[in-house]
Amino acid sequence: MSSNARLDRAYANAKVIPFDDDSKFIFFSDCHRGDNSFADDFANNRNIYFHALSHYYRQGFHYCELGDGDELWENMGFDSIFEAHKNVYQLLRRFHLEKRLHMLWGNHDMVYSDKKYVDKHLSHYFEPIDGSDKALFQGITFHEALILKHTGTGQKLFCVHGHQADWWNYVCWRIGRFLVRILWKPLQVVGIADPTSPAKNYKELIRIEKRIKRWILRNHLQITIAGHTHRPRFPEPGQIPFFNDGSCVHPRSITGIELENGKISLIKWHIDTKADGTLQIVRVLLEGPERLVDYMDH
Repeated sequence: MSSNARLDRAYANAKVIPFDDDSKFIFFSDCHRGDNSFADDFANNRNIYFHALSHYYRQGFHYCELGDGDELWENMGFDSIFEAHKNVYQLLRRFHLEKRLHMLWGNHDMVYSDKKYVDKHLSHYFEPIDGSDKALFQGITFHEALILKHTGTGQKLFCVHGHQADWWNYVCWRIGRFLVRILWKPLQVVGIADPTSPAKNYKELIRIEKRIKRWILRNHLQITIAGHTHRPRFPEPGQIPFFNDGSCVHPRSITGIELENGKISLIKWHIDTKADGTLQIVRVLLEGPERLVDYMDH
């Protein structure tokens, strides 16, 4: 199956979410939440991420995670990840209870495409303090893709992880997982990168982006928001409408895409220093805001 066919299938089976100009969405991906070991790339940014997530919860945003939220290639299961970042999952649970949580699976958490696996491992967690099972993400379903459809204009935003355009990481993900667990995780600790990852292989990154762009051109300039490559992208109106929210494992910062007031923006959260020497976590606008209607195919 070709990249176009995989993207076509994801689009055809996507969950449709209505929205309007009063809706607010934050898109993050590629958190790669791990077990807080030396190989856990998320650990360095977890305080930044939790602060940003808390901000979006208070402001009434919907949270869309576009795949690779949990690092299930390096780690054997969810339990150790949950224990390492328990506060994050308890906050995500609050989004879930208010029906503001929308989760996609990527290549590193592709096991979440199996509803039985999700129900078994994510519905409850064991609380050692009182020795009981407590509810976590009861009834949650991970999707391959989402389509946000504007109730007024009919405009659609196609949201997908992006590994559909990456043959190795979509078709051969089990082999990739095996190699990461056995070979690349120990080498990562000493600074050797996995060459099969598009985030660490520039030539592969460019090839994947070209495939997604070709799909967009074949589908009447369909606005597409993806992750996977870890490279933020924010086109101007009139360009090919391919957005990428970046990742949450950039050195000392996280990037994401906001949708608010009918406008789209690329943002970054990072740690900054005040004049008195104290540290603070700040949000920085990188690109936008641009009106969504300006990206419509007229």
